Amino acid sequence: MSMSVFRRSVVLAACMSTLLALGACSIFSKDDTRYDPAPLTEYKPGMSVRQVWSVSAGSGSGLGFYPTVVGEAVYAATPNGTVGKYDLLSGRALWRTDAKTDLSAGAGSDGVTTVVASAGGDVIAFDDTGKLIWKVRATSEVDQPPVVGHGLVVVRTGDYRITAYDARSGDRVWSVQRPGPALALRTSSRMIMAEGLVIAGLPGGKMMAINGDSGNVQWEGTVATARGGSDLERLNDVVGAPHLIGPLMCAVAYQGRIVCFDVSQGGRTVWAKDFSSAVGLGADETAVYAPDQHSTVFAFSLRDGTNLWKQDALRNRHLTAPVPIGPAVAVGDYDGYVHFLSREDGRLLARLSVGGDAIVSPLQVTSQGVLVQTGNGNLVMIGTN
Repeated sequence: MSMSVFRRSVVLAACMSTLLALGACSIFSKDDTRYDPAPLTEYKPGMSVRQVWSVSAGSGSGLGFYPTVVGEAVYAATPNGTVGKYDLLSGRALWRTDAKTDLSAGAGSDGVTTVVASAGGDVIAFDDTGKLIWKVRATSEVDQPPVVGHGLVVVRTGDYRITAYDARSGDRVWSVQRPGPALALRTSSRMIMAEGLVIAGLPGGKMMAINGDSGNVQWEGTVATARGGSDLERLNDVVGAPHLIGPLMCAVAYQGRIVCFDVSQGGRTVWAKDFSSAVGLGADETAVYAPDQHSTVFAFSLRDGTNLWKQDALRNRHLTAPVPIGPAVAVGDYDGYVHFLSREDGRLLARLSVGGDAIVSPLQVTSQGVLVQTGNGNLVMIGTN
């Protein structure tokens, strides 16, 4: 399959699988309301939230964009090529630069090197003044934020390859590739670095942990196994970011399962449940939170996977992966709202409109509150005290 055909197939798969009540796909009758976003409902407020600051980080947003927080700085990029560093406390721009090309993903940073990916497949690195230091061509398009740390820049490309570059020079250090399915879900996915390992979810329901120094694969696990006869039915990609909570690593797949592995025991499966999410999960020391593909939010016991609660008041509102903060878990939606649900029982506690159309970039918890990259390219800090 040519890369152009592959890209079209990915877009079709995402369109079909997420049902896109926003109107991008018109495969359902106009009288079919099953996939209509739930209207906002009244609730008894249970916490106070407010906008602390807002700043433009550029124009637009996308599934490959995720701001990175390092210390008291935020690094962010937008599809129009704007890359910047912002003060976490005030939102003040510390530097901004133009990558001089449209971007597909960013921004990864360790506070020294900040990296984005271009729509043409270039990996582009800047120093901490915003000066370009190197640019290399990846083997395929990059639609996940690069991960930067331990002297490495790591990207995952559309040909199912994970490649590490030297953060100072851009020289390739190692590369790992696995065969992939004919179709992959285009959604918000991210790698993480932890304890010297690069941990990534892959299309086809697989998880992989790679030694950052050597590029050797330390562990591979299965989150979900493909089912069905057609390529669309067999879509079961790991989505969102894997989460490490003590010895447990948890992940979720579309049309697959939600699973927690014990990495201290060689990746033994602690519990697993059939589940389907298009965006990923959040977790704390007691529970794992995830919206299913229809945006009903579930909480599962971290210990054994027992279903603790579910909340369907936000059904079909195309939620982001949940992030725990204080007494709540926060999710963004298709209409620019951020909702706060009780960690205890899932009831609605608060909501705030940040505008900017659909929130597709994952939310991020910081020392100052919840950081949102909006659909129009703004950065917004929501305080919860």
